[in-house]
Amino acid sequence: MASDDKLIHVEVVYALPSAQRVIKLAITSDTKVQAIIEQSGVLEMYPDIDLKKNKVGVYSRNVKLDATVRDGDRLEIYRPLLADPKEIRRKRAEQAKKAAEVNNTNLTK
Repeated sequence: MASDDKLIHVEVVYALPSAQRVIKLAITSDTKVQAIIEQSGVLEMYPDIDLKKNKVGVYSRNVKLDATVRDGDRLEIYRPLLADPKEIRRKRAEQAKKAAEVNNTNLTK
């Protein structure tokens, strides 16, 4: 093993609503994100993961599958969103506005 093939330690994380899977690996520093995920075995554990669709990141920052990571990094596989956060906030704001209008109407009576 050459000196640039020094092993680094990373974690691959996949979170579900009911559980979180954390897999620790020792890899060479030039190993690409996709290879790390494949080596972790998480794709066999969760066949619903599709690296063409699921985004991946390191500490909440999106990365590409051909990126490399650093020692101690946490590689995260993200599940698709069930609802658009912007749409949820818009609906909440509309509900708050309606509630305020109802309260103002009741106060003026």
